[in-house]
Amino acid sequence: MTMTVLDKWYAYAQSHDGKALWELLHPDVVFESPVVHTPQRGRDITFKYLASALEVLGGSGFTYVGEWRNDKGAVLEFEQEIDGIKLNGVDIISFSDDGRIIHFKVMVRPLKAVNLLHRLMGERLAKA
Repeated sequence: MTMTVLDKWYAYAQSHDGKALWELLHPDVVFESPVVHTPQRGRDITFKYLASALEVLGGSGFTYVGEWRNDKGAVLEFEQEIDGIKLNGVDIISFSDDGRIIHFKVMVRPLKAVNLLHRLMGERLAKA
């Protein structure tokens, strides 16, 4: 049975396998962050953001609680609690014709969660 792009994303989210993420991202992928004003273009920067985000958000308690999909993409709703702040957000993912992620947008709420994520991601990316 062939894995879909979304199956591969879920597998990466569980395994944290950097090689799997790299192969899943289209070379021309665009990443949109909830705290960076301009879209980030290319596999290198998108890989850096997504790998860092999974380290910040992907610990115990992270869960996808909703999924809406079609042939070209998916919206995945997630929840996590960090430092007593409940984060709620969505990953909006578009797939390329060759079975890779071509666009990845993250939206997070409430404002306290956005501010916390901004600080934690800034700290994590500074180490990368």
